Amino acid sequence: MFLVPLALWKNERWPPRSDWPAVIGLALLFYGFLPALFNASLIYTTAARAALAISTTPLIAMVMASLLGIEPMTTRKTIGLALTMAGVGVALTASLSGSPIGAWRGDALMLAAASCMALSAIWSRPLIMRSGPIAFAAAGMMIGTVCLIPISFALGGLSAVSSFGPKQWMAALYLAVVCGAVLYFLWSFALGTVPPTIVALTITVNPITAAMFGALFLGEPIRLSLAVGLVGVAAGIWIAAGLKVAVFGSRRPGSRQDPGD
Repeated sequence: MFLVPLALWKNERWPPRSDWPAVIGLALLFYGFLPALFNASLIYTTAARAALAISTTPLIAMVMASLLGIEPMTTRKTIGLALTMAGVGVALTASLSGSPIGAWRGDALMLAAASCMALSAIWSRPLIMRSGPIAFAAAGMMIGTVCLIPISFALGGLSAVSSFGPKQWMAALYLAVVCGAVLYFLWSFALGTVPPTIVALTITVNPITAAMFGALFLGEPIRLSLAVGLVGVAAGIWIAAGLKVAVFGSRRPGSRQDPGD
């Protein structure tokens, strides 16, 4: 709901009537199945293993985009992806010990969540380009909210809200505005600007930043592996993207040529 007034104020185009079936389907995929699988995964596995599993999103996106004929599998993107995945693995190696029994169930659920994110990134781009990033994100979030509220009510999740105190409400507001509205708007904006595989590649930054903020705010130790992993992730994204952002914006919409490869 936070994005609706902004979309109206900027007079953005809303998805045309012909796109609404696809918008609804992608909203269910991105705002419904994805968070459900993500949260369910953390019941069975550790945060470190989950972070590694969700970091496979760019790999899944790259393979799916290639199979669907949307983006070719190029040498540059493959090398960049390999570097980012290696960087994430190095950064989280020290956290992978002591996994619970049956953690593979959580890993599998997180891989399913990564597949949802990859497919959403690939299929959302043409819809965003025909409307606007704010309007598209707002429409998707409203659809997702309408679908998730009855599910939460049926599972008893809404009963916990009645016991919220000021701190819980502040945390919920932060998650709704920053981690919800702002995050999904930036994701949609990026998908309307650069190829979906490049957008998906930025997912690999998540576990690195999580480790950094854990060290800053939770007093968790900063290991050499974190610094090495951060360098690997930054180098991988730079190699995969290169000058693509600058060149891609000048391309004719719908062209499949991959400049610079």
